[in-house]
Amino acid sequence: MTDTDMRAELEAVAASLRSLNRLLILALKALHDRGEGDLACRIAADAWSVVRKASTQEADRLHGALHYLVRPLNQKKETFMSEPQHLDVRALPPPQRHALIFEACGKLETGDAVLLVNDHDPKPLYYQFEAEYPGRFSWDYVESGPDVWKVRIGRKQAA
Repeated sequence: MTDTDMRAELEAVAASLRSLNRLLILALKALHDRGEGDLACRIAADAWSVVRKASTQEADRLHGALHYLVRPLNQKKETFMSEPQHLDVRALPPPQRHALIFEACGKLETGDAVLLVNDHDPKPLYYQFEAEYPGRFSWDYVESGPDVWKVRIGRKQAA
């Protein structure tokens, strides 16, 4: 086998891996959206473990899918009365971000929202909101990376 033949075969294998990984991620998202998020995460993590040494690019795609899969299912969408204010925290040092976001969301009127723009999945912030203000804010992903994350954080109606 010549070097050219070997390169062509390796590229064919890499193309097949990309296609299979894309299909796997679509299937995992569908599984998640049907309420089987934990199973989807376990399969994605196992696939990542298998692929990570062979293709860092495909492992990165699975890693990104895992971030999608850990997000909570939105059982019902909150209806907002006004357009959200944009809060882009990407230029701020990480230690300043959460305080600013809490301050902005604390000033929201019922039914209003903030559109948070971040450079990574702000999932830890979601858990902080749930700990500080259980059930008082909605959390809806508008864009899920890989470079930009947008989350609509809204003040819910009083129960």
